[in-house]
Amino acid sequence: MAEVLINFLRSSLPEELASVLQDLLQAVEKGDFLAIFQHPEVQALLGHQESDAMRNVQLEDFPLWSDYIFHRLGLILAKRDEEAGTPPQKTSAYRQLLFFIVAVAALSAFLQSTVTGPPLPFSPANVILPSNVSSNITAVASLRTGLIASLRVDGVAAYKLTPNIELLCLADTILTCPPIQKNIGTSKWAKLRVNFIHQRLLSEVAPSLQSSIYEDLETLENLILSSESKCSIENLHVHFLLERAAIHIHHGLDKQAKADLDKATSERKFEFILTGMLGKRTKFQENDYSQLLVLARSAGSESNGEPTEVSKPSNLDLNDDTLLESISFAGAPTSTNNGGESPIPADLTSLDPSNQPLLDPLDSVILLSLASAVTNTNPADGITREQTLPYATRVLEGGSSNWQVYTQALLVRSRIEGYKSRTMERGLLQLQALVDQVIAETSEVKATESGEEGTQVASFLPKAKEGEAAPVDERLRYIFPLCSPSRWELEAELASRWVSVGGLRSALEIYERLEMWAEAALCWAATDKEDKAKKIIRKQLFHATSGNDDTVDLEEEKWEGAVRDPPPAEAPRLYCILGDIDKDMSMYEKAWEVSGRRYARAQRELGRQYFTLQDYEKAAEAYSLSLKVNTLNHPAWFALGCAYLELLQFKNAVEAFSRCVQLDDLDAEAWSNLAASLLHLRPKPKDGEEEVHDGNQITNHPRQDALKAFKRAATLKHDNSKIWINVLTVAASTNPPSWSDVITAQRRICELRGSAEGEKCIDEEILDLLVRHAIQEEGSSDFSRAGLPRMVNELIEKHVKPLITFSPKLWIILSTLYIHTNRPSSALECHERAWRAITSQPNWENGAESRWNAVVDHTIDLVDAYESLGPRERTEGLAAGSGELVAKDWKFKARSAVRSIMGKGKENWEDGAGWERLTERLEDLKGRD
Repeated sequence: MAEVLINFLRSSLPEELASVLQDLLQAVEKGDFLAIFQHPEVQALLGHQESDAMRNVQLEDFPLWSDYIFHRLGLILAKRDEEAGTPPQKTSAYRQLLFFIVAVAALSAFLQSTVTGPPLPFSPANVILPSNVSSNITAVASLRTGLIASLRVDGVAAYKLTPNIELLCLADTILTCPPIQKNIGTSKWAKLRVNFIHQRLLSEVAPSLQSSIYEDLETLENLILSSESKCSIENLHVHFLLERAAIHIHHGLDKQAKADLDKATSERKFEFILTGMLGKRTKFQENDYSQLLVLARSAGSESNGEPTEVSKPSNLDLNDDTLLESISFAGAPTSTNNGGESPIPADLTSLDPSNQPLLDPLDSVILLSLASAVTNTNPADGITREQTLPYATRVLEGGSSNWQVYTQALLVRSRIEGYKSRTMERGLLQLQALVDQVIAETSEVKATESGEEGTQVASFLPKAKEGEAAPVDERLRYIFPLCSPSRWELEAELASRWVSVGGLRSALEIYERLEMWAEAALCWAATDKEDKAKKIIRKQLFHATSGNDDTVDLEEEKWEGAVRDPPPAEAPRLYCILGDIDKDMSMYEKAWEVSGRRYARAQRELGRQYFTLQDYEKAAEAYSLSLKVNTLNHPAWFALGCAYLELLQFKNAVEAFSRCVQLDDLDAEAWSNLAASLLHLRPKPKDGEEEVHDGNQITNHPRQDALKAFKRAATLKHDNSKIWINVLTVAASTNPPSWSDVITAQRRICELRGSAEGEKCIDEEILDLLVRHAIQEEGSSDFSRAGLPRMVNELIEKHVKPLITFSPKLWIILSTLYIHTNRPSSALECHERAWRAITSQPNWENGAESRWNAVVDHTIDLVDAYESLGPRERTEGLAAGSGELVAKDWKFKARSAVRSIMGKGKENWEDGAGWERLTERLEDLKGRD
């Protein structure tokens, strides 16, 4: 971990300071953190040595140990430099750099003791805390409890049993000091890391801490980009990109993570591809079938070679009676991947899939991060897991030159294998092995704070021999881009895995030992034992019903006494869980209050309940309160927008859904709802004026913006016919109509719904307007030229005409098009079909007058068509140009049509206006003989 950060620091140091700090920098890189803490000036900071200036600064005068350290650090750094010629060790710049190195060492030691191992060779309490505290177990516990409580942010508590928290707080205190922040640019990177570790200690993401982290990321990237040309640190920006990707993944921002990983891949010139190759996966498989694998090679590596023997954790065998330990491939890769969509890079086609070269650790991190990001995107999708497994397999089967990278690969593989019946056992056992490894290597110390012998942690794997385990610097080097979990996170993951396979008792034992009461309660609730879940939660929040917690029967007690004061740090979360179990909205209100009105989840839960009760005003109020705390919560913005739609507050709905699509521009539902909201806004009176909602410009024609939003939604949900219907309707209603969008939408609706609904999926009115517009705009009858006319013609011929079975209106629309495009035979045929459709309706002659009049209208239209089109020469088919008429017997057909209608309608309609119209038209035809 320290390598890139310390090298970045070195690159910015004047030569004389770099020289005097060399020993300290090397001590950090080698993991000799005790040497840093034993430096005389650090001892003075920690209160192990006193000076006249700090003799009166006592721990008892401060609410927290970190405040005590901050005050002492301020006094040390306030000391002015002596006259010119002062040795570098006496300057303020040296002191600032010294304590910055202390912060880096403290953070590294914290990670060594909680994430990576090996065991610290010293007791942090004895080395860091004042002797009058470290010698008293109760005082140490009290001090640590206060520090952990101080880490609560936005009502979200840090893990209550976090060990050696003084190390993290020491790093944070030093990096918060203004002189260090101002004068040491590298401190921004270290502070970012501390904040991210802080975020990961919390049970949920804290919005304000997330905002601070992302502000630091922006500042740091500018610093790194401006420094790259001045320093020669290899892969400086790549390290930053991979760390930022890990932060994105933790916050669920997988799209941004993927973008950073793509940049890192490009900068590293790292070549890899997920492809398929023929091979056997089972022991009894006779034929080769396509198997997924990742082909990868780091830039500059040899094409193949024997794996390098390095220290690495135990990789458990599958030991399955059907599956092979690894895929047996039939041959070498070809020039294209299994889908043929993109070629396999030339440098990868020569790889032996069963013996690929060792990857650079950074490239392994890229593959593992991609697997984690994809899995986060859709954790319930088995196909996604199947696609991510080859990434971890490539890292493992190629070997790894770094202990922690290999450990992470084992963890990623165990997560994926835990969902498949054939690999579930190995996945669970591998996770157990990793838990045992981490616990053994982070719990073991030479002595406890009381000076007694430390206890040996049990493990079902043999302990690594001296020299087999990796050194500290190797384990910490890539810890931030890997985002490796702490030992309690790993144990909690193991407990969750036990729940998934039915090992409830094993899971509860872990949760209770870790004092993760919320998780234990959720575990019971998931198995329909809500009474036990409630007891666990209420015990943390309330005293015994009798008021005496010490004498109760734990099996019978329901913990309905007084509220605990002060409440536990996790009280907001616990109240919300209790509210979920009891469906009690007052519990969410209580969670909101005990968090100091900062726990956004409480208001989100209230909003959800009010929305279910259709009290949309209160739902909107609750969601608004939650978003004041956490402005980055996409589901809350969406729910708020829906509440505003129900309340007919369309301007507010536009703002809410605009925020939704800013946070996730792939949310088709949000785009669709944004469009629906925009449709209800009135155009602004003056052209050119614009209203801005959080970066989205609402023009003076909201309907145009609504069309854009619907089109975006349709692009994202290409198979959603309802969205395409909205596109069609809005595109036709804009001023002027967007005819190209009308065509695209109607075509897609025909493709999606035509087979099931036939002609009903065609909007007759809009199609009529479209054809008339094309006719008016096109000066000639040539609809084969590129542009709107040809698009209209293709829509009619390929998508509309095949679906028409009855609609007279649609046949008339087609006739209109054919008349204009000089296709009289087709036009007349359409009129005939329209007439047959209207006259084939049962009992039209005995029904309402409106039905009779409709038949009369279509009959007269048909007669007009015969009269206009029948005498024309054919322009279509084999008879085109021969002089043959479209219908030489058109008069006979016209008279026959009129007589047939009059014959059927005589009994009921002989004296009506329709009958008179038919009579006149028939007499007119006779007069033409």
